[in-house]
Amino acid sequence: QVQLVESGGGLVQAGDSLRLSCAASGRTFRRDTMGWFRQAPGKEREFVAAVRWNDGYTYYTDSVKGRFTISRDNAKNTVYLKMNSLKPEDTAVYYCAAGPKRSVYSLPYDYWGQGTQVTVSS
Repeated sequence: QVQLVESGGGLVQAGDSLRLSCAASGRTFRRDTMGWFRQAPGKEREFVAAVRWNDGYTYYTDSVKGRFTISRDNAKNTVYLKMNSLKPEDTAVYYCAAGPKRSVYSLPYDYWGQGTQVTVSS
């Protein structure tokens, strides 16, 4: 059974940093792309970042470029999202996903985690 388990969310102030983790289990993801999406109240789920597991190539949405960094640890089967200079507009539930069906930048993906809340106060 494939599982993606996120952790690391929390309540921070604007300008602070957080690191989200996504631990994957149940199968190997070495040929997959792993992504982070987020969903704010009343809004659609949106792409944040992704990383190709085999070579580490990364993708970012424009609003987080230069502030967020996605990485993966092969030994731990874990993907990270380091978020710096957080802004109130980054407030959302962040979801880890694996296996894009069409585009890295959009739904659908094969597997999803349960989400972790990130709240940034001004």
